[in-house]
Amino acid sequence: MSLQQLWDQQRDKRRFWLIVLFCILLLAIICSFSIGSYPIHLRDWFAGLTETQKQVIFQLRLPRTLLAIAVGSGLALCGAVLQILLHNPVAEPGLIGISSGAGFLAVLVIFTAHMGGINIPAWGVSASAFIGALLVTLLLLRLSRQGMMGGSRLLLLGVAIGISTNALTTWLLYFSDDQALREIMFWMMGSLSYGQLHPAYWWIPFLIVMAWLVWQSPKLALLQLGTYQAQLMGLDLKTTRRRLVWAVCFISGMCVALAGVIGFIGLVVPHLLRLLSKDSTVFTLPASVLTGGVLLLTADILSRSVVSAGELPVGVVTATIGAPVFIYLLVRKHALSG
Repeated sequence: MSLQQLWDQQRDKRRFWLIVLFCILLLAIICSFSIGSYPIHLRDWFAGLTETQKQVIFQLRLPRTLLAIAVGSGLALCGAVLQILLHNPVAEPGLIGISSGAGFLAVLVIFTAHMGGINIPAWGVSASAFIGALLVTLLLLRLSRQGMMGGSRLLLLGVAIGISTNALTTWLLYFSDDQALREIMFWMMGSLSYGQLHPAYWWIPFLIVMAWLVWQSPKLALLQLGTYQAQLMGLDLKTTRRRLVWAVCFISGMCVALAGVIGFIGLVVPHLLRLLSKDSTVFTLPASVLTGGVLLLTADILSRSVVSAGELPVGVVTATIGAPVFIYLLVRKHALSG
C-alpha cells in the first residue's frame, strides 16, 4: 500500500467517526428534549406537540441542552489542547489551577453574600468565577514570563495554585452556614439547572475561541513532535503557547462560570479518542468537541431522570462515569505496553 493510499484510508476513517459522533449527538439532543420529570413520548412528536410541551422544550430543555453541549465540548477541547501543549496525558483545566481558581472566587462571593445578607443573582456568581479563572491565568503567565513557558513549569505552577485555592475554599466551607454550604456544594459539583438564566451573547466569544482552537490543529501537530522539531519547522513556541493558554483559560473559565466545576470530561475524552485515531490533531480536536457534548449531555439526562424528586449535580454523574472509564484506560494501556 502506497503512502497516499494509507493517508486516504486514515482520512476516510476519521471522517466516518466524526459522522458517527455527530449522529450520536443528534440522538442525545432528542433524548434530552424528551426525557425528564415531564416526559415527552415519541408519539407526541408525530401527533403534534401541545403548547405546554412546546414551552417545556423551548423555554427549559433547549437552553439547558445547548449549555450542556457547549460546556462539555469546551472542557473536552481544552483537555485535548492541554495534553498536547504540556506533553502530559493527564493534563486538564482543573490540573493547572483554572477550575479551582474560578471555584474559589465564586465560593468567596457566595460566602460573603450570605454573611452580609446580600442577594447575589446567578449571573453574579458566574461572573466572579470567570474573573477567578482570568486571575489564575494572569498569575500563571506572570510567574512564567521570564523564561520560555515549558510544559512542566506551567503544570507545576498550576498544581501549586490549585492546592492553594482549594485550601482557601476549604476554609470558607468550614465557616459557612447551612444554607450557604448547600448552595456552595451544589455549585462546586456542577449544575446546568440555571442555563436559561444566562444571557445569550456569551455564545459569540465562546464559539469564536473554540473555532480558533480547532483551527490551530496544524500548530498543535508540530508541538506533538517536540520543542526542537517544532522550532526547526519555524513555529514561534513562546507566542503560540501563550495564545493557546489564553484560549484554554478563557473557555474553561467560561465553562466553570456557566455550569460550576465539572471534572473528568477534559481528562477522559481525549484518551477515548486516541483509541480511534492515535494522536492525530486533525481528528482529536473536532472529535473532542462532539464527544464532550455527548458525554455531558448524557450525564445531564441521567442527573435529572435518576432521582424523581429532583436532580443530581451533573459533576457527580460525570465523575461516576469518568473515573471507572479512566481507570480502565490506564489498566488497558499498561497491559498493552507490558
